[in-house]
Formats: sequence, structure tokens, C-alpha cells
Amino acid sequence: MSHPYAFALLALIALPAHAQHAGHEHSQQPTQTTEADEHADHASHMPKEALPLPDFIRSPTPQDMAAAFPDLHGMDMSDHMVEDPWITTLTVDRLERDLGDDPATGWAVQAWSGKSHNRLWLESEGERDAHGSHGHIRASWGHATGPWWNRMVGWRRDFGGGVQRDWVGVGVHGHAPYKFDVEATAFVGASGRALLEGKASYDVLLTNRLILQPEAGIAIHAKDDAKMGVGQGVSELHGGLRLRYEFRREFAPYIGWRYARSFGNTADMRETEGEAVSEHQWVAGIRFWF
Repeated sequence: MSHPYAFALLALIALPAHAQHAGHEHSQQPTQTTEADEHADHASHMPKEALPLPDFIRSPTPQDMAAAFPDLHGMDMSDHMVEDPWITTLTVDRLERDLGDDPATGWAVQAWSGKSHNRLWLESEGERDAHGSHGHIRASWGHATGPWWNRMVGWRRDFGGGVQRDWVGVGVHGHAPYKFDVEATAFVGASGRALLEGKASYDVLLTNRLILQPEAGIAIHAKDDAKMGVGQGVSELHGGLRLRYEFRREFAPYIGWRYARSFGNTADMRETEGEAVSEHQWVAGIRFWF
């Protein structure tokens, strides 16, 4: 026997017997698929929710389902939820005192009651000083024309110096782009009187609790009303800047500065009565709602 053949024979003898047998079977017999392999392959193609539970997890019984979802005996909140509930709120936007030599107390109060699309609004704004009170009260019906705007129609009464004036008004109230709070209303009254008012404000969040609120407003009258001290044209421009700190969203003290100036015939009437045409005051007050 030549050396190469002897070397090959020795290598074959050195292989383990089971390895030789396995190699022989692999070369002679086709691969067979067991039942377990078929089951695993079928399970891999099933959706997860359809897979059978493992053997160590038992299927829930009717008793288990009853314990997991008990009868709440009328306490199920889904039976009591209302998609559009009736809500009532009251906001005292300003209750402030002048810090000057001739102090006055000012207020601006607003309340509404209703649902998302239709609400009754009640408002009052004015000031009381050593000479008496002057301001207005207003009742309006508001209908939402979209997520940001309301169409308003209602009645208003101005008072001051022992004189009253009643108006019927139509206007809009809502949030302009960039979250400016805007209100514009046209009023008509007796004896051909007419009034156009507009105002806007904006909340600047310096922090989550410290808020700076600038505001501005204008009033335009169609004719002179000497008893109320207003004249035809632009009767007044007013504005303010208030810095409040919200200890809670419902309660916020503030300090601020306000300014008002009369124009045209209104300014002339004020000068005749010995009153200032323009005025500005530092104020301190609180804002709260519930």
C-alpha cells in the first residue's frame, strides 16, 4: 500500500463512528418534517391575537370576567356624561384702586351662563370716585360662529352724573390671530344717538405665573350728548398695562398703569367743566374668577 492511500485510510478510521453514520444518513435519506416543526411554522404566520395561550396561563372563566368588570350599580360615569354641559362662570377681571392723590375704585366684571354655542353674557364696567359713579351694565346673547368668535346682540345702560342712556347693540367678541382678545360693538339709542366701541388686550406670559397684560380701547359717538359729557367723533382713547402674579389661576393680584385721553368736543366739554383732558394713574388690584 502506497503511503497516500495508507494516510487516507488512517484518517477515516480516526473519525468517530456516529459522525460517519450521520454523514451517511444525510447523504442517503431525504429530510423529514416533524409535527412540532409544522406547528411552529404555522404559529409564526398567525396574528398575535390568535396565538394560543401558553400552557401556564389558563383561559379566563365567566367568574374571572365578572370580577374584572363588576356592575357599578349606577356609578358608571358614561351614563352621566354630557357632551355639551351647561356652564356658568364669573370673572372679576379688574377690581382696582388708584394710587394717586384723588383715588378712585374701578371695576370690570363679566359673567356668562350657557353651553358651547349659545350663552347669556352679563357685564359691568365703571369707576367710583369722590364725585360719584359712572360706567355701564350690559346683557347680551352670544352665539358661537366658530371656535374663536361669538356674535353678540343685547342691551346696555350707561350711567353717570344722575343720567342714564339705554342702547341696543350688535357686535363680535373673540380671539384674533396671535391670541388677541378683541371686542367690537355698534350701539344705537334714542334721539339718533349711536356709539361704536372697540377694545383689545393680550396676555404676555413672562413666566407660567407672571403675566403682563397690555390693553387699548376706543369710543366713537355719532352726536353730542352734553348731559353724559361726550361729544361727536372720537370721544376717548384709553389703555393700560397691568402685571399680575397668579398664585392660582383663579386668583391674581396685580399692579399697573392706565391712561385715558379725550378728543374733539368731548375734550372741550371736559375743559369747560374744569376736568383734565388726559389722565394717567398707577393702580393696584386683584383679578379672580370662579
